[in-house]
Amino acid sequence: MPRRLGTLDAVTIGLGAMIGAGIFVALGPAAAAAGPWLLAGLGIAAAVAYCNATASARLAARYPQSGGTYVYGRERLGAFWGYTAGFSFVVGKTASCAAMALTIGFYLWPGHAHAIAVAAVVALTALTYLGIEKSALLTRLVVAGVLGVLTAVVVLVLGFGAPAGRVAGGGTDIGAGAVLQSAALLFFAFAGYARIATLGEEVRDPARTIRRAIPLALGITLTVYGAVTAAVLVALGSAGLARSPAPVADAVTAAGFGGFAPVVRGAAVVAAVGALLALLLGVSRTVLAMARDRHLPSALAAVHPRFGSPHRAGLAVGAVVAVLAGLLDLRDAIGFSSFAVLLYYAITNATAYTLGGRRMTPVLGLAGCLVLAVSLPPASVLAGAAVVAVGAAGYLVSRRAG
Repeated sequence: MPRRLGTLDAVTIGLGAMIGAGIFVALGPAAAAAGPWLLAGLGIAAAVAYCNATASARLAARYPQSGGTYVYGRERLGAFWGYTAGFSFVVGKTASCAAMALTIGFYLWPGHAHAIAVAAVVALTALTYLGIEKSALLTRLVVAGVLGVLTAVVVLVLGFGAPAGRVAGGGTDIGAGAVLQSAALLFFAFAGYARIATLGEEVRDPARTIRRAIPLALGITLTVYGAVTAAVLVALGSAGLARSPAPVADAVTAAGFGGFAPVVRGAAVVAAVGALLALLLGVSRTVLAMARDRHLPSALAAVHPRFGSPHRAGLAVGAVVAVLAGLLDLRDAIGFSSFAVLLYYAITNATAYTLGGRRMTPVLGLAGCLVLAVSLPPASVLAGAAVVAVGAAGYLVSRRAG
């Protein structure tokens, strides 16, 4: 593909993948764990995200193919680890889809959140069936709109109307494990940062551009998230934040600017729709790749003769996401997604370690992913481990049968 993108373009694309719906919902579950130490959890999540994105960038430069760690792990660690990474990605991002759908529901119509979530999945699955994808221009418009709304939230809450002295509402007996759990849950809000690493074939001077774009995009995202987190903490207190399913909108209302809350809800819905559409497209194409390699039923490898979309994979993913959106609690979806994606990036860092050279970053990334994964709520850890184990067992059985 033509190398047209510079550093600014790569940073913009990275922001488009990160500045999304996660910040609108992940703060509540994380505050329930860390209380007033929420900002510390955010910093830890950002540090692990940086290690993961750096490892992804090195691997993408060596293997400029679609599939991410499904390809990297297979090439450097063996077929089993590549499959485990791909399977973890699919199940983790499927849960992310459910979380994004529920975000739409809670911000659009809280009393009927699950019904709205299912309807959103059905509608967007139909769009992916027709092969409709987000354009780069639309991504930039969404990013600009969401950044504008989040900036307004920070200015209104901290600058004009925030109640004071409410941050410490969660108590003072918070341990290190609780802060790590909040970091693991907030990791969900950074999902998409490695999108920059997939641009190796489209940017000018990829080694230099990607190396600069990743820390810039992560730095901007952390700054925005930190300011929003501080504003929401001040407005609601850590205890109030922990109870809120729509914390950013509730923070604006608590600060005395209820008239702006519909704008916040609209921005959250737009961000969640964009994220859900991108996730459905990405997961369906990973399912397509795994089906072609016979790691999933081969029937899912079909491509529609007219629309050019992986229609069977898309319908299968949409059906699973619709069921999850109708049944799961939002916090359960975030926890399960975080566990599976952290496992995916643990394999990414282990794979990057085999490249040699600067090995400290992948070592820290691997350790960080594993520590955060086991720090999640026990239900998320058990459910995630069980699903991944079932997938691994299925792979081993199919290999022996073959």
